[in-house]
Amino acid sequence: MIKKGIILAGGKGTRMSPLTKAVNKQLLPIYDKPLIFYPLSILMLAKIKDILIIVNKGQLDQYKKILPDGKNLGIKISYAEQVSPRGLPDAFIVGEKFIGKENVVLILGDNFFYGQNLSKKLIENCKLKNGARVLLHKVIKPELYGVAKINKKNKITLIKEKPKKFVSDLAITGLYFFDNKVVELSKKLKPSKRGEIEITDLLNLYKSKNKLEADIIGRGGAWLDTGSIEDFYKTSAFVSSIENRQGLKIACLEEIALLNKWIDKKNIKNSIKFYGNCDYSKYLKNLI
Repeated sequence: MIKKGIILAGGKGTRMSPLTKAVNKQLLPIYDKPLIFYPLSILMLAKIKDILIIVNKGQLDQYKKILPDGKNLGIKISYAEQVSPRGLPDAFIVGEKFIGKENVVLILGDNFFYGQNLSKKLIENCKLKNGARVLLHKVIKPELYGVAKINKKNKITLIKEKPKKFVSDLAITGLYFFDNKVVELSKKLKPSKRGEIEITDLLNLYKSKNKLEADIIGRGGAWLDTGSIEDFYKTSAFVSSIENRQGLKIACLEEIALLNKWIDKKNIKNSIKFYGNCDYSKYLKNLI
């Protein structure tokens, strides 16, 4: 089982400027919680307790105010700073020491996943022993995304970044499962014209060895990328409508930890004190 997860929460967030000039995008609210809660909840649903959050240089203190060390959630959170955004595979170079000799999951800090059988799917994908696996999601405008073509065995046969002609309508989401070779392979990558090392190049290295598989988020699931202001508000509206209809919170970290039996009612009481008098605290009160 994969036991380690990385959240890449660096990046410049230029598409959301001026909002992101002073505050990291992942600390902005998606409805009633900071965006960072959502990718963190995905790793927790995958039963991953050892998590590294990679942040921009100088933003560590902001994160530690809201997510100090994970003890309140029964998990271990550590941090690393990325001097400047060097591309997604840089997460494995920055996190080399954290990864050690183990396999690892990477989730992008601005990705939102939701779905009924999601936990089951995540746990299943964490059984990956070697190679790499990506999560794909059907989209209407594949020309806006990196897409993958797959064969009947769910092996990826082609990856194309923002294709001008139709290749596939399966977009590569920001959730990746890798074996331990990911560190040395990331070090071999050469920067692209953008001056960054590209995730597509990394995935192609796995594909060339026939070690790249896909799993698909089906009709009951949702994947949203909160990269632009418009997407950000669409995601917020989605969370708001589901929470207000069902009375259940999406990405309530304490609830997931309680269901996983990582914490008890005493921890929840401490969290209520920490958050103060707010709707989130009221929800936590109802849990106990």
